[in-house]
Amino acid sequence: MPFAAHPVRRIAAAEGITVSSSWPHTVPAVRQLLTDGLDLGPGVTFLVGENGAGKSTLVEAIAVAFGMSPEGGSTGARLSTRATESPLYEEIQLTRGAGSPRAGFFLRAETMHGFYSYLEDNPRPPGAPQDLPFHRMSHGESFLSLIGDRFDRRGFYCLDEPESALSFSSSLAVIGVLKRLAESGSQVLCATHSPVIAALPGATILEVGEWGIRESAWTDLQLVQNWRAYLDAPERYLRHIT
Repeated sequence: MPFAAHPVRRIAAAEGITVSSSWPHTVPAVRQLLTDGLDLGPGVTFLVGENGAGKSTLVEAIAVAFGMSPEGGSTGARLSTRATESPLYEEIQLTRGAGSPRAGFFLRAETMHGFYSYLEDNPRPPGAPQDLPFHRMSHGESFLSLIGDRFDRRGFYCLDEPESALSFSSSLAVIGVLKRLAESGSQVLCATHSPVIAALPGATILEVGEWGIRESAWTDLQLVQNWRAYLDAPERYLRHIT
């Protein structure tokens, strides 16, 4: 039986929004999104680029526009400790697939500690599976446990740099989870600096930078080329630092 349409088919500027000279419109990737729109396919899409290129800003805005908290969690979570999100979520509109699932989850690495506290303060109802003791786990263990516990139904999953807490082997485990989600009909949008995670076969890779947004093959990514060159001869880089 074929799956229903994927949750988000296209992201574009909301009606009446024009590109301005203020942030985040000054970020080339954001400017291109607002000017040209962005079609988002089914399965897994990675956003890859340098710090400040706009990938996290895009993921955050799309997640919030879908109905998730800017500090992470599912579409039902309403965690808010300090408003730091950009206004971009109010300036875009999502074209959703007809009959697509409305469930979603936003994993934002920098706010996960607060999200664990939110879960403790807002436990699941009696009779439902209770949350794991995330605060008593290591950083990486809590990430993997959360992904295993919460990424369990068809929906739209947004991840912002999940590798920040993960070892090499744990990153491989995340690849397995993303593959399972795609095969079950879920849609994933993930911003990452990890050449390991971005190597997921069949995924779409969008490289963001001064050019805006462009689709790229894994082998052509500047990220991959830099890591290959460093691992091949780290002394070429370190001699300029040490």
